[in-house]
Amino acid sequence: MSGPLNVTLEADKNYLFCTCGESKDGVLCDSAHKGSDFAPMKFSVTETKDYHLCTCKKTSNAPYCDGSHAK
Repeated sequence: MSGPLNVTLEADKNYLFCTCGESKDGVLCDSAHKGSDFAPMKFSVTETKDYHLCTCKKTSNAPYCDGSHAK
């Protein structure tokens, strides 16, 4: 997958953004990084709504897509 994944996130809930790129959905950590030097990035949102999360891992605004996959 090269484009963003649209995910509904709940306000004030903690999430772990996948930084290794090996998780099944490519954006939320499922511990696929175990045994590597990668660690997930903890984040939360203030508003429950749909968010475009980065799958290419090139964004400068992690965990959100900034269009870097198209460059």
